[in-house]
Amino acid sequence: MNAGQISCVVIVVYMAMLIGIGVVTRRMFRGTTADYFVASRGIGSFLLLMSLFGTTMTSFAIIGSSGEAFKSGIGVYGLMVSWSGIFHSFCFFFIGIKLWSFGARYGYQTQIQFFRDRFESDKLGIFLFPALVGLVTPYILMGIIGGATAMEKITAGAFPVQFAASAGGVPFWLCGLVMCVVVLIYIFFGGVRGAAWANAVQTILFIGLGIVTFFVIADKLGGMEEATQRVVENNPSYLKLDATDQDKQIHAERLAEFKAGNSKAPPRAVDHIPSLKFLTYIFIPFSVAMFPHLFQHWLTAKSAKAFKLSVILHPLLMMLTWLPCVLIGVWATSAVMPDGTLVVPPGVPENGVLPLMVRKLSTPVMGGLLTAGVLAAIMSSLDSQFLCLGSIFTNDIVGHYIGHEKLSDRQKLLIGRSFIVVIVAICYVVSLYWRSASVFALGTWCFTGFAALAPLVFAALYWKRATKVGAYACIITAAAVGLYFFSKSDLKSKGEFLVAGMMPVTFVIAASTAALVIVSLATTPPSEKTVKKFFARAA
Repeated sequence: MNAGQISCVVIVVYMAMLIGIGVVTRRMFRGTTADYFVASRGIGSFLLLMSLFGTTMTSFAIIGSSGEAFKSGIGVYGLMVSWSGIFHSFCFFFIGIKLWSFGARYGYQTQIQFFRDRFESDKLGIFLFPALVGLVTPYILMGIIGGATAMEKITAGAFPVQFAASAGGVPFWLCGLVMCVVVLIYIFFGGVRGAAWANAVQTILFIGLGIVTFFVIADKLGGMEEATQRVVENNPSYLKLDATDQDKQIHAERLAEFKAGNSKAPPRAVDHIPSLKFLTYIFIPFSVAMFPHLFQHWLTAKSAKAFKLSVILHPLLMMLTWLPCVLIGVWATSAVMPDGTLVVPPGVPENGVLPLMVRKLSTPVMGGLLTAGVLAAIMSSLDSQFLCLGSIFTNDIVGHYIGHEKLSDRQKLLIGRSFIVVIVAICYVVSLYWRSASVFALGTWCFTGFAALAPLVFAALYWKRATKVGAYACIITAAAVGLYFFSKSDLKSKGEFLVAGMMPVTFVIAASTAALVIVSLATTPPSEKTVKKFFARAA
């Protein structure tokens, strides 16, 4: 077998393992919607940690971070990990535990059920449902694009006759299809419990394989010190937040050498991270407070104590995962083959940087294993996103408006699974047209939307005076302002749009917060019954 075929075999074995997990967890399935969507609230500390971490580590963190580091330098690590490591755990502690307690007390299975009760509004779900589905959909799209791109690049040369159009690699359309079908199979078998077990296995895989592959690539580049020194000599600004005059001079000299034919590797001009952009990225991690798939995992916990491990270890696992990916992206700017050509030549899309480094600088088996690790990170998010959409549609639309008592558990499961298939099919088709979109940019816009709704959940939990009209104002304002800024971006090019040097999320979250506060203060407060229901212990 050639290198591409060996990678294919490794990936096929990995996919078969995931289906096997689904078959095993099916035996634990109790046949109820509560068991399917929240695992009968029986997930312990370790599985909860693996589920939460696996769910937050998407192609944005694996594929996107390497590509963005290749474009913007080492600052990407500080940009994401410094803020996210702190605020993810902050949200787990101050949002996750409280929502879990209300879910356990009142039987909630979705965010919308909680918000309906808290804001005394039956129609609030009609506003939240399209908002949540509309934001989860690009999240799914991001995973499909990242995973399919990785598989296509890693398997290049496997079938040169059959798939000549994709350099002999398994084509993007087939990779994306296989990935979606496998995830659907194991979540249909085991529900959220199957997803939790699959997430545990996948999280261990992508952390372990990521570290091993990092050292393999470093060794191929002469060691970490040598790989970094090459960046210092050729593209020093990639190791800084901003370029100095000396860095610019080095870039000019290297460019002159390349134009004169004395070098096969052209230097790269780094797209630096402005200080205001770096600072205002602080708002992006608040998006986790409104992730419906995280909410669903929070509800699966056995007790409040089950959150302790996640609050403590989540930031450490983030650092451990992001660092290798970002360093590989930085090294890729100056990594050369024995003939002097760049490992990642000019014109390679950002999404292809990590797969290309792996394919050229590791063995076929290791390339297949790392691809399995990348897919583990991506698919451990996709399964949760698929399930949360099915849960929202089943419980908040069909069950709520038709009547839960009129539907059997079997009918509810069929409805939820059918809706999941429809959404996944739509995302898959869209991915074929948007495959060149930057995973990092797509993720940033998705998180911007969720962050804009974060004031809603903070107010619902910690501000008695928040009203239903204020909640409507928050949602409508977040949608209007967010869509306005999004219309100014271009996902197929840079995908980035700054306002006065700041991230758009700054203005979107400010607008939604202002709308919530001002309108709540100007309208009738919630009833005493609702205040007692949700704030009795705080009173």
